Amino acid sequence: MDSQPDPRAVPGAAPPLRVAVAGLGFGEQVHLPALAACALTEPVALWHPRSERLEQACAASGLPGFNDFGALLAEPSIDALVIATPPGPRFDLAKTAIAAGKHLLLEKPVALNAEQVQELQRLALGAGVCVGVDFEYRAVPLFQQLAGLLHQGAIGTPWLVKLDWLMGSRADARRPWSWYSQRSEGGGVLGALGTHAFDTLHWLVGPSRALSATCSTAIAERPLGSAKDPGTGAGLAMAPVDAEDIALVQLELESASGQSVPAQVSLASVARPGRGYWIEIYGSEGSLVLGSSNQSDYVHGFQLWQARAGEGLQLVEPDPQLAFERTWVDGRVAPVQRILHGWATAVRAGAPLVPGLSEAVLSQACCDLALRSAKDGQRLRP
Repeated sequence: MDSQPDPRAVPGAAPPLRVAVAGLGFGEQVHLPALAACALTEPVALWHPRSERLEQACAASGLPGFNDFGALLAEPSIDALVIATPPGPRFDLAKTAIAAGKHLLLEKPVALNAEQVQELQRLALGAGVCVGVDFEYRAVPLFQQLAGLLHQGAIGTPWLVKLDWLMGSRADARRPWSWYSQRSEGGGVLGALGTHAFDTLHWLVGPSRALSATCSTAIAERPLGSAKDPGTGAGLAMAPVDAEDIALVQLELESASGQSVPAQVSLASVARPGRGYWIEIYGSEGSLVLGSSNQSDYVHGFQLWQARAGEGLQLVEPDPQLAFERTWVDGRVAPVQRILHGWATAVRAGAPLVPGLSEAVLSQACCDLALRSAKDGQRLRP
């Protein structure tokens, strides 16, 4: 929990994990404040390949910066890295950092395919470094409460799962083309949302045993650069989009008892205005529903309902023992801080970490198979 004493203020306590942040989008917005707030970590440096962008972030944070990744890894005062770059370069950066003996926390998708994630897992085991993955929904209080209720048998035997994650963040065709538009760079809704969705299902119910999928690209081209006319995007060259912005996936999950549980996952980044995130789990003794229509972040706005056999849905009061110690304007910071605390604890103990690369392999395999299934029209098994 977040109420752990700050080792920086406790005489004789182990020093905090000194962490550099590679990537200055989500890394600067979320990981930097989370690292500073976490009792067991301290942000000490930044990395970005573009000097101008790096200088801006260093001026804002007061931290030293590197645009030479080798020089960053050679710095003995850095114990670990958060790699929050776009997916394309993440595998090579992580592989190089593992070889240098640095502990890692990786954003998702961890790599471009499951084989690359398995390679990182093998290298990390050989190097004796701890690699965590930022599956932060596992650290959101109401998701943890949902997991606890399922573990306690609140709905009996799970029979059916339905997960809708319908967002409008890319519904505006004027939004510029970027790596997100490219399948070869890890773009698309499966990498952005599917990695989390599949990991959440594996955590709450059990691993995927088979799946089939349909994927499509609703917005087939996007403008390059900033629009001369912001209202229309007129005068801009257009670039093709080959990454999916809609994915419908049917899965067969295996519960802890070995029973097959069908699951339906609907993902979209072009659903205007979008329903948000909703997961419904139906069982022999009732159902649980968790959801939020808030598209700004993934903490604020969530509510949990439970229906027992023969009764309607009733709102479940949040468990105060799972609550975050602090409420952030950007709700993403708190669960990332909780993930960072678990990661730093595992590094100190030399212990395996969940969520880690094992969980990332399973999640990425589902993304890979969904793309294959959508292309070939087949039901596939991991």
